[in-house]
Amino acid sequence: MPILKASKKSVRKDEKRRERNEYFRVALKRALDFAKKSGYTEEKVREAIKIIDKLEAKGILHPNTAARKKSRLMAKFNQAKKQEATI
Repeated sequence: MPILKASKKSVRKDEKRRERNEYFRVALKRALDFAKKSGYTEEKVREAIKIIDKLEAKGILHPNTAARKKSRLMAKFNQAKKQEATI
């Protein structure tokens, strides 16, 4: 257990941040799962990208990680769209 007052405060802050980050990570995972289950429809992909951008702006996701996730999501979206066009 921390002894110094600043250390105690740091523990409180870390706990709050951990909870907030976990909430947003779950939201991101759900958005990506919804996009996948919907067959990468445009609406669900837009929602997922919106969440990725929001997490990047808040500093929860590193910019390179956000770019990678968006790139992979768009690649799957374009592939699904191409398959729809051939059917």
